[in-house]
Amino acid sequence: MDGGEIMAGAATSLTRFNASASAKTLTEPRWVQRIAIGVALAFLGLFLVVPLLSVFVNAFSKGAGVFARAIVDPIALSAIKLTLLTAVIAVPANLVFGLAASWSIARFRFPGRNFLITLIDLPFSVSPVISGMVFVLMFGAQGWFGSWLGDHGIKILFAVPGIVLATIFVTFPFVAREVIPLMQSQGTDEEEAAFVLGASGWQMFWRVTLPNIKWGLLYGIILCNARAMGEFGAVSVVSGHIRGRTNTIPLHVEILYNEYNFAAAFAVASLLALLALVTLVAKTWVEWRFRSETSARHPEL
Repeated sequence: MDGGEIMAGAATSLTRFNASASAKTLTEPRWVQRIAIGVALAFLGLFLVVPLLSVFVNAFSKGAGVFARAIVDPIALSAIKLTLLTAVIAVPANLVFGLAASWSIARFRFPGRNFLITLIDLPFSVSPVISGMVFVLMFGAQGWFGSWLGDHGIKILFAVPGIVLATIFVTFPFVAREVIPLMQSQGTDEEEAAFVLGASGWQMFWRVTLPNIKWGLLYGIILCNARAMGEFGAVSVVSGHIRGRTNTIPLHVEILYNEYNFAAAFAVASLLALLALVTLVAKTWVEWRFRSETSARHPEL
């Protein structure tokens, strides 16, 4: 038996195995399907949909006028602007880091590669409060660089730079963690073909690599932006809670709630809830486009 016959036999066996597995999956008892779907829907409804709806209900509990005044309040507008500014800086920074880290890990073998992968996951395992404390230890008055920064009139903590740094720290895994597996699964065949045809490294990136990872990259950007706007713990430590200057939307909501101004607190919180809904819609659209493009390029999958 030659190699072609062996490959054909293996393909036939794999096809039969997949067909039998699919048939077995589809013959699960209906009561099992209903219980599993019911538990999932009940869990989502109880812990996701109901709390989210309650935010909007409480936001408008005292009328649209109270809601509007809470949103256009100068302190609230300052918090909104600072949140947007932080996201505008943090997300592109993590985009650059995510692309560089993904390219290095997926395409090269170098000493410390596994350690770099571990470091990327570090913000997922460290409490956001501890993340903020790291910057206090570094840039505080008694920190490593505190005296030097003070002598040169540079303010990091209790100012915008500290908020941006803390946000970048807690959000930098999102882009890299979405792109690394995608680049590893795609391999280097297309890039090698482009290189053989005379493409430069820059041309390979823009015309081959980036189109192949664009949906995973966009997915990571969406998640990174949502986390950047909603971050509370790390930002709370480094901000100083200065109203109208260093309060982001989550910090402003906390202050309003602690002052028993519940209607205004829920009104401002509804902006973050709306962001969550927009993120969900964008995430679903990206997943749909990625599946559609994958099916068109690889119909056998």
